[in-house]
Amino acid sequence: MEAESVECRRAHNRSGVASLFPASARCIMIAELRWNIFDLVAPPDMPVSNAEGTWVFLDMRKTLLALALTCKSFTEPALDLLWRHLGGLEPLIKCLPQSLWKQDGKKLEFQRSITLNDWSIFCKYNHRVRSLLNQCHETYSKHMICGAEIWRVLSCPPFSLPLLPNLTSLTWAEASDQTFQYVRLFVTPKLTMLNISAAYYPPFTFGPSEQSILTSIAKSCPSVSHLNFGWNRDEFTESVGDTSTVLQLWSQLTSVKTGIVSEAAILHLSNLPSLQVLKFTLPSTLVSADTRKLLQRPVFCALQELDISCKNMVFLDAFLAKPTITPKVLSFTITHGVDSARALPALISRLSNACAHNSLRQVRLSISGQPANRDTSIDAAAFQPLFAFNLRKFDFAVDGHCVVRMDDVALLQMARAWPLLEDLSITGYSDSSAQVTPHAFVLLLWHCPRLVSVAIPVDWFMIDMHAIPRDIPYQDFSHNALSRLVLIGSKIENPVSIAAFISAIAPNVKSIRRDDADDDDDDNVFSEDYPTWMMHVIQDLITALPIIREQGMKMMLRRAMRGSYSHRGSAQRGGRQ
Repeated sequence: MEAESVECRRAHNRSGVASLFPASARCIMIAELRWNIFDLVAPPDMPVSNAEGTWVFLDMRKTLLALALTCKSFTEPALDLLWRHLGGLEPLIKCLPQSLWKQDGKKLEFQRSITLNDWSIFCKYNHRVRSLLNQCHETYSKHMICGAEIWRVLSCPPFSLPLLPNLTSLTWAEASDQTFQYVRLFVTPKLTMLNISAAYYPPFTFGPSEQSILTSIAKSCPSVSHLNFGWNRDEFTESVGDTSTVLQLWSQLTSVKTGIVSEAAILHLSNLPSLQVLKFTLPSTLVSADTRKLLQRPVFCALQELDISCKNMVFLDAFLAKPTITPKVLSFTITHGVDSARALPALISRLSNACAHNSLRQVRLSISGQPANRDTSIDAAAFQPLFAFNLRKFDFAVDGHCVVRMDDVALLQMARAWPLLEDLSITGYSDSSAQVTPHAFVLLLWHCPRLVSVAIPVDWFMIDMHAIPRDIPYQDFSHNALSRLVLIGSKIENPVSIAAFISAIAPNVKSIRRDDADDDDDDNVFSEDYPTWMMHVIQDLITALPIIREQGMKMMLRRAMRGSYSHRGSAQRGGRQ
């Protein structure tokens, strides 16, 4: 009873103190209201890694600083938001006395021993940090990076690790053998997002020591749901080992992006109830019969995006032989595309059987590393099994050693099968006999009113050889969604004629560029007037589009004015009569 009376007196005193303030001040004392105000200034879902350094981000930080200095009730929430996301440790280090640190190029170094008073300043801010993006290599960092001495000092704080006790998201970019070990300083049980990428140079070796560090992270951070452990070059994935053992220690994963994983890790991931995004590399061996049998069960139940890389299409075909999956997005990358042209139809048929027809929305197939043989070709008929899906995006890319044989009939079949298509890209070596006509291009736009981006081989010859037509082609049709167009393969003599055609049927096109896959094939792509850089042609097209549109508007206005004057004149004559 006595305890209850004490609490009642305290509540009464607080209410009595609050009543001394005006109504506006009492409103600000409501914590939930304060956080609503601050969320408007700094949205919690802002992608800081992309926004950092922009005017919006800088203005947001200036506003938060101003709010922190406005009144005491604003100070704590404003400081929490100011320190919530860090693009490096530089801001924390620079909060310490300037006598402690110095700048050496793009590196920060300590120039004296750190004291307990210095650490106490550090601890005023470290608990506020929720997200850290640490760029280990000075070449790629927007901020100062910490020198080796600072890392050694930070490894021995006068308090228990981690250095940032409330960290939930950690990005360790361009890690090397020297810097990867310091990831341990930031490991917290609250961590849910872990992104680690390896550096080009100094080289990164995923050896026993690194494997041990990653295993300890998995044991200390059981709540990790988003894991991105990758490399900046595909060829690194085999030389550094894999993360299979570590992956099997996490059971709450919703997103995994990594390199090569073992069959045991694949089976573990396939049984996770919350896994939605999976990107990995298949080992260069056929999936065993036992694993294929286990994949016959309901697997990857929550999967929305699946991205698989492998050396040969045979390994991918074996993996997809048994499971039935329901992703919205499929992406496959073949890095050694020997015999891919022959194996592709079987793989696409396999997709039609393995994926639920009512769920798949995007398909991307990329094949590289094929032998230099221009006689190799892929017929558009190979894509027909995909017509069972109502795709929004289809992206098929092969390197410059393979011809994709497109024609008007195949393109029209695609257009009719995918009426909700928004992005269509079919690129490879362009042969003049394997291109569609401008008429088929218009029919594609007609059947797919949502198309925003198109990259297909079109033969512009008939339009290119004629002057700007007096009558706008397809004047009863205008496609307003298309904004991006990629020109593939066709020679261009007169870009203004093509610009007039494009401007007439797709008035909102803002970007026209060439296909990078044909960089070495100047003789096939460029006309004699543009033998060196297709970019000259593209620039002419982009420049011509607004001019032609302006001329078109003037022509319509003149016609309207002539019609108006003619009508007025006849009316006046009629009046005089």
